[in-house]
Amino acid sequence: MKPPLFLFISLFLFIYITIQAAADISPGSALYASNPNQSWTSPNNTFSLRFISSAAYFAAVTYSGGIPVWTAGPADSSASLIFLPDGNLRLLNGSSGNLVWQSGTAGLGVSSASLDDSGNLRLLNGTVSIWSTFDNPTDTIVPSQNLTVNNVLRSGLYSFALLRSGNLTLTWNDSILYWNLGFNSSTITNLNLTSPSLGLQSIGILSVADSNISSPVIVAYSSDYAEGSDILRFLKLDSDGNLRIYSSARGSGTQTEGWAAVSDQCQVFGYCGDLGICSYNDSSPVCGCPSENFDPIDPKDSKKGCKRKVEIENCPGSATMLEIDHAMFLTYPPELSSEVFFVGMSACRLNCLVSGSCVASTSLSDGTGLCYLKNPNFISGYQSAALPSTSYVKVCGPIVPNPSVSSLSVEHSIGSRLKGWIVAVVIIGTILGVVTLEGGLWWWCCRNSTKFGGLPAQYALLEYASGAPVQFSYKELQRATKGFKEKLGAGGFGAVYRGVLVNKTVVAVKQLEGIEQGEKQFRMEVATISSTHHLNLVRLIGFCSEGRHRLLVYEFMRNGSLDNFLFTVEEQSAKFLNWECRFKIALGTARGMTYLHEECRDCIVHCDIKPENILLDENYNAKVSDFGLAKLVNPKDHRYRTLTSVRGTRGYLAPEWLANLPITSKSDVYGFGMVLLEIVSGRRNFEVSEETSREKFSIWAYREFEKGNLKGIVDKRLADFEMHMEQVVRAIQVSFWCIQEQPSQRPMMGKVVQMLEGVTEIEKPPVPKAVPEGSVGEASFNGSSSVGALSAFRSSAPAQSLSLPRRILTLERTSSSVSY
Repeated sequence: MKPPLFLFISLFLFIYITIQAAADISPGSALYASNPNQSWTSPNNTFSLRFISSAAYFAAVTYSGGIPVWTAGPADSSASLIFLPDGNLRLLNGSSGNLVWQSGTAGLGVSSASLDDSGNLRLLNGTVSIWSTFDNPTDTIVPSQNLTVNNVLRSGLYSFALLRSGNLTLTWNDSILYWNLGFNSSTITNLNLTSPSLGLQSIGILSVADSNISSPVIVAYSSDYAEGSDILRFLKLDSDGNLRIYSSARGSGTQTEGWAAVSDQCQVFGYCGDLGICSYNDSSPVCGCPSENFDPIDPKDSKKGCKRKVEIENCPGSATMLEIDHAMFLTYPPELSSEVFFVGMSACRLNCLVSGSCVASTSLSDGTGLCYLKNPNFISGYQSAALPSTSYVKVCGPIVPNPSVSSLSVEHSIGSRLKGWIVAVVIIGTILGVVTLEGGLWWWCCRNSTKFGGLPAQYALLEYASGAPVQFSYKELQRATKGFKEKLGAGGFGAVYRGVLVNKTVVAVKQLEGIEQGEKQFRMEVATISSTHHLNLVRLIGFCSEGRHRLLVYEFMRNGSLDNFLFTVEEQSAKFLNWECRFKIALGTARGMTYLHEECRDCIVHCDIKPENILLDENYNAKVSDFGLAKLVNPKDHRYRTLTSVRGTRGYLAPEWLANLPITSKSDVYGFGMVLLEIVSGRRNFEVSEETSREKFSIWAYREFEKGNLKGIVDKRLADFEMHMEQVVRAIQVSFWCIQEQPSQRPMMGKVVQMLEGVTEIEKPPVPKAVPEGSVGEASFNGSSSVGALSAFRSSAPAQSLSLPRRILTLERTSSSVSY
């Protein structure tokens, strides 16, 4: 017997009503701050509208786990969010009934509200959206949401906007423009944008689209883009004035930073409030006052700025200038035109002192002669040992500088009022302990040596034995290298010399060039490098930081660098590597890079992967060298490539270097792909010849691979030797995956290792595109160039009181010297 028709109709209506109940919110519904478990949810429970609390209460659309992506408030603990019958959505304070926020949709025919699975809360007239959170963002946008020129993200005094020109801007107090990212001027000739919009893809790519652009222009990549599953990535303007891309796993309630617009937080205008000075404690920004002539406005929150203990007008005739070394007061548009002058340091100080409208000044010591005089509106300071500037602040005398850390510790010890006998016992015990230790060390160091001069080095070797980096004196390294006599080669950061320590250990001593960090900063970076321990990384034994001398001491690699074996013209068997050895080198290099990218506490991007930086020990084990040095190099010295100026070598630069886009570990993957192809072929990847039809070898090799002509790709010197062809094919396929134009298409290094080992199946790689090795501006805007959409954006940060280095493409001439 067939079921009656009305049963089917009833079942259909039941399902429809259930779905509607999950998706739609009826007029008259309300949420209350006093009931945090109450919410309006999306159909699949990914997003919900509820009250959240921090210092106050907010009505918020939250992602699974409680991450807010849209907020209204603040309100009190008895607040309510009411969807009124007239179609208006209102947030009211419960104690007073005062209006906190409203949608302003009364009388517009709104009949229902809906929160969809993309996180968009909409007020609907039938099926027509009258108002939505996507069209009225607060401080966040999520995938499927576009930010147009009519929208502004706000967080406190900070705002983020997309201009009609396509530029992205961060502004303080709607007046000071401290970050500006725009199109390359060479790519927008005669191009009028009609309706630009900014969007964030779910995989973590931020891009600008317009009807006059054939494809979206990529602005930034999240560091974890295209990784993981069930992850929400969102763009948020934080309360500290920085714009960031975050990732949050479903239900975790935590968010991980993947990209930041302003890499140096201290350069965000107003971060430490008026007259506050931003500096760094280890790696975190901290705020303080210029001196003890100032008090914090809020002792519990140092970011709210400082105030003078005595105002200038209350001390006529006794005003003076407080000098702050290595400091600057941020100066951005529109301040530049009225505040910049070209005078010497003394004049910069005195001109401000005698001027009634000047309260502070900054004098640059970078050769420009620039002086910035600051008016009393708002002063935002930045102090760092790396800043070539001196700043002055007008105060009422006498000047009372901030106490140093050492003086604070002395005061604390005096204030502790220890009893005299305890102090005496501690002092005597310490002296006896030191004498005993010194005598033991003296005996240990000198029992097999008659030379008094070897004692300091032996002490250092105790550190070496413990695994800590050894601090050598310059004279010790001069003696170890016989006056820097035997030169092994010249790497990207300086010359390398052979040396022998007093315990007969052979080492490679690298004299760093272009280093201007102070003692403390240099030691911190050396500590980071020396903390990396892996079989396939060259070990840092020690360092020297003495006066202007900066040297690094590495373990000696007997067989030199890989390029000597791949590209040598000598026919000697000693300079030849069989396939088994080459594959071991490729796999070892990949494992070393995997450690740097994925297994270190902090990801280390090498920035210059090439055969010259892959060294071989006596057993032909590959060890990656020259890693972690980018931060040590003076960013103004364009002989060296750093993260703020293109760093790399001709033939190994990833497209994002040329496109002036953020550099991630995927840039190293590109360089490894080129090296892997060279290991297989024994030829430079950028080599052109009649055999390759005058094309770049890497492009020609892909076509030959498609034809099945492996013999044409593989090094001809391997023809007479047995080869594991399955490994050869895997290596060639992996190399083509690694040199893809889009970073999202390149595998992570951990995946590369699995592919080389045969653990992971390798799909057919797409055709790699040739990357032009000229200037950034040579790439066309419409995507016809090989760099494509990658090259259409550039950083156009406004001029400021500290001249930041521009990206300048420096193509290093490839050498065959050993590089550490």
